[in-house]
Amino acid sequence: MSDTEAKKLAAVEAPVTYKSYLMCVFAAFGGIYFGYDSGYINGVTGMQYFIETLDGPVAKQLQAWESSLIVSILSAGTCIGAVLAGDFADYFGRRSTIIGGCCFFSIGVILQTASAGLSLLVAGRLIAGFGVGIVTAVIILYMSEIAPRKVRGAIVSGYQEFICIGLMLASCVTYGTENRTDSGSYRIPIALQLLWALILAVGLLFLPESPRYWVKKGNLDKARHALARVRDQPENSHFIESELAEIQANNEYEKRMIPSTTYFGSWANCFRGSIWKPSSNIRKTILGTSLQMMQQWTGVNFVFYYSTQFLQSTGAVSNVFLMSMVLTIINVLCTPISFYLIEKFGRRVLLVYGALGMAICEFIVAIIGVTVGFDKTHTVMIDGVATTVADNLSAVNAQVAFMGIYIFFFATSWGPGAWVLVGEIFPLPIRSRGVALSTASNWLWNCIIAVITPYLVNPDKADLKSKVFFVWGSTCFACFVYAYFLVPETKGLTLEQVDMMLEETTPRTSAKWKPHATFADQAHTDDKETVDQLEVEQAPKST
Repeated sequence: MSDTEAKKLAAVEAPVTYKSYLMCVFAAFGGIYFGYDSGYINGVTGMQYFIETLDGPVAKQLQAWESSLIVSILSAGTCIGAVLAGDFADYFGRRSTIIGGCCFFSIGVILQTASAGLSLLVAGRLIAGFGVGIVTAVIILYMSEIAPRKVRGAIVSGYQEFICIGLMLASCVTYGTENRTDSGSYRIPIALQLLWALILAVGLLFLPESPRYWVKKGNLDKARHALARVRDQPENSHFIESELAEIQANNEYEKRMIPSTTYFGSWANCFRGSIWKPSSNIRKTILGTSLQMMQQWTGVNFVFYYSTQFLQSTGAVSNVFLMSMVLTIINVLCTPISFYLIEKFGRRVLLVYGALGMAICEFIVAIIGVTVGFDKTHTVMIDGVATTVADNLSAVNAQVAFMGIYIFFFATSWGPGAWVLVGEIFPLPIRSRGVALSTASNWLWNCIIAVITPYLVNPDKADLKSKVFFVWGSTCFACFVYAYFLVPETKGLTLEQVDMMLEETTPRTSAKWKPHATFADQAHTDDKETVDQLEVEQAPKST
């Protein structure tokens, strides 16, 4: 590659400034929705006052169907919201759609806070879920489209960090209210969510729309203005002109490859091409949806949704609320490590080794549990009360330690990595719908796992106890195989270069690919060849 070509490739995007970085980081705040809900529902469903409110004063634990319904109904709402989010984002814009999602979420939270029974609580969680689905789908799309390529992985990983912060805050709040003997025990954790919606919605009013949205709409003036704001450069900067030309050229190229059709035809575009070709739309859609499915298959939401109830059922841990809070704190502290790792080593490497590390930890937890750990308890009388305690406290502590190590592997790999890749792999014409379908897949499998888990671990059902970790260990090993054979490397590339890379490599060779041309140069070359061809065809023929 010549020096001139290298300079052109480098000029495709402006240098990262502090202001542009902060603008992108704020958008990641949307992750707190996902995390806080996962954390608060884990604590609330284990609160004695909440249990008695739903099932009467003699109840000690929610029935399996109640726990399943309360947890999973939000995921059902989010799945619907995520699917529709793609249409909303293309019609109203990325930023406006996120603000609208905040409004739906707030209505759902108000209904949940006002509830004193199952019906209104479930209705509120369904509506809030619709809002969460919109926010989680479009926030990834928005961040990926405005983030500078050199720090895009770290910034989108910030979304996962806010999920972790939400989990931790929820655990802290429920830990503080668990012993209240009034409705404040569950209403305070629920109502606090309104604050997150307010912060995100108001903050987004001061951020620009995605420049790639305006390019797709054909409004280059607004695209230039938005791009100048997110890159913290003047509108006449050669960086802005170069990047805008690249975005526009890529959009024109993709429009030729993916013709605009009817509404249903535009959805069908997500499934066009050969499944054996890595750059085909259907392959990208399968990759995005399966990435999010695999992230749920790691079993992490078993820990964050049901760890309180699971640890209570074993009788081996004295303060389950505190232990759940410790696991969420580990998650918060470890996720920032991925900011460095994901840009240093890449997405693919983290997913491969992260899945392997999780699988090993899960199998160790399962083996210890069925031999000398969680599953081996006895009953003793403490202050006249029959109490279940562990036969081998050291073994239980070892299990909890490996659960913490498992959280470390998740937080530094699959937690942020799956979201980063989903925001990078889709071409502009189908990006909003591709990200929406991928996010919907996450919530669909989130819902499925939330529905079946109580039936796997509740004492009156399958009562698998530690054996459930054999299930999660096996699915983590499947994630390892999946990442090795199917996940490409996208580190350090613009979204437009990712399209080019997928056309020219396979997942296992993608890490070696280097940018060698821009779409703007290719478009200029194609135009010149077309003109030359027309001149040849129109030249008078000699007799």
